[in-house]
Amino acid sequence: MIEVIAPGPYATVQDLGRPGYAHLGVPHSGAADAPSLRLANRLVGNPEGAAGIELTFGGAALRFVTGAWVAVTGADCPLVVAVRGRSLPRGMRAPFWVAAGGELRVAIPAAGLRTYVAVRGGLDTPVVLGSRSTDSLCGLGPPVLRAGAVLPVGPVHDLPPLTVDAAPPAAPPDVLWALPGPRDDWFVPGALAGLCAQPYRVSQDSNRVGVRLNGPRLERARDAELPSEGVVAGAVQVPPDGQPILFLADHPPTGGYPVIAVLTSAALAAAAQLRPGDPVRFRLRRPAP
Repeated sequence: MIEVIAPGPYATVQDLGRPGYAHLGVPHSGAADAPSLRLANRLVGNPEGAAGIELTFGGAALRFVTGAWVAVTGADCPLVVAVRGRSLPRGMRAPFWVAAGGELRVAIPAAGLRTYVAVRGGLDTPVVLGSRSTDSLCGLGPPVLRAGAVLPVGPVHDLPPLTVDAAPPAAPPDVLWALPGPRDDWFVPGALAGLCAQPYRVSQDSNRVGVRLNGPRLERARDAELPSEGVVAGAVQVPPDGQPILFLADHPPTGGYPVIAVLTSAALAAAAQLRPGDPVRFRLRRPAP
């Protein structure tokens, strides 16, 4: 069992989501930065899709009722394990042991936004529609973590032995690569080039549903309303004010604003680490003929 002493600004249980329910209006959800969760699970010998903790802006403390192997990935945070009056620093992207009664303290990241804590055995919270993920849009899955919450850990006897000592940090991307969207023809000529011409800045009004951006206005060529249609994570949707919204893991399955571009899968993981005030620059990758 793991007891949440302090969850930080916003912490949830996440796995790789609940695909296959968009026709019922259920978002995919799951880890916003899925590659980081996968890496954390590999480091402790879990299946990549095991449930872990997604921290937003660090600031968490977790007490381990029984000893466990742990790995922390994503946005780099100073880590300390406090046990029996001693505070022992630990490193990111490497498995480490937390003894029974020990407390893992995760400080605030210097850069990036989301940090992932994986425990060998995975979190054994109830499964809802095939996933243990907290869905911030629909309210499915475990509640947002609060101080005093207790999280069960799954069995470890069938897991393979630990084989990875450490993983190198991922190089931060200079730009977010995107493909032309399905409704780029709803914009004036040159709008796609305009999206890539100048940097945008991440708004304070951003969350796991989407990242709101402030910057050059993207002008429409059509004034009509678009009927709601399916959208995917990474879609860059543009409301009437011309300021783009970049959809993340908890985005709704449908949207009524035209999508000018869609991020590549690698860029989507990078977008999940954007924090308010960060500059964002897009680059267009044309699909192969």
